[in-house]
Amino acid sequence: MELNVMELNGTGATRSLSVSDKVFGSRFRQHLVHQVVVAHRAAGRAGTKAQLSRGELSGTTRKFKEQKGGGARHGDYRAPIFVGGGVTFAAKPRDHKQKVNRKAYRAAICSILAELNRQDRLRLVNGLGVDAPKTKGMLAKLAELNVSGRVLLVCEQADEALYLASRNIPYVQVLDVMALNPVSLVGADYVVLNIAAVEKLEGWLA
Repeated sequence: MELNVMELNGTGATRSLSVSDKVFGSRFRQHLVHQVVVAHRAAGRAGTKAQLSRGELSGTTRKFKEQKGGGARHGDYRAPIFVGGGVTFAAKPRDHKQKVNRKAYRAAICSILAELNRQDRLRLVNGLGVDAPKTKGMLAKLAELNVSGRVLLVCEQADEALYLASRNIPYVQVLDVMALNPVSLVGADYVVLNIAAVEKLEGWLA
């Protein structure tokens, strides 16, 4: 299939680029995208929540009152019904990762890219480099691309100048191709790819 590539040189010229139909023309598989996004977010959870059960609390286990004659019968103060007592079914540190096989993960990325292309939210450019790490220059490039909202810039290998030029723009995120993930893709209003990134993506996903 053919996609238009914008020349970011102030002329506004465009040219066609042949890209893989498997990557940029696949059908949208909502269930698969949802599964991969949930798995990616789950993998980022710390899973460090920890509570103490009744048996793990320090303190005496002495029965604090007589068995009979004082109302309800109780053992020690570490019971869950008392303030400061142990927690019933106490939470423990655990791993929240969900297994997603490699083929499904790549298919989900292709599905998202293809849907972005169909919705005209995908931009291809000849290059994303900036002459100087200046926010003003980056804003000018974004205006030339006619993008707004949350913008994701994807390069084959982003340089420091590009990171510095975009870091003060709260709605712009810069990623290398190998750091591309489904959460960043579905959270972006527009995705901008340079030609080298497209070639690397096709080598990875096609």
